[in-house]
Amino acid sequence: MSNPFEEADGIYRVLRNHEEQYSLWPGTLDVPPGWDVALKAANRQRCLEFIEEHWTDMRPVSLREAMTSPSTVRHAESGSS
Repeated sequence: MSNPFEEADGIYRVLRNHEEQYSLWPGTLDVPPGWDVALKAANRQRCLEFIEEHWTDMRPVSLREAMTSPSTVRHAESGSS
């Protein structure tokens, strides 16, 4: 039995979760809860290109927001821990 996540000539989708993280997902499998389709059925290479183009910051969105919140910035500028 082959692994549906590693079929070179398979059809895939690109999924994205609420943290703006992406996943290459086999087109034959149901979309898991908490994920939305960012790119519909395409070949593996196209999906990987899409992920590389759109997922430019690997940090979860909650971390990015926390790092730019006024309290975080003020804390970092004061040099205190």
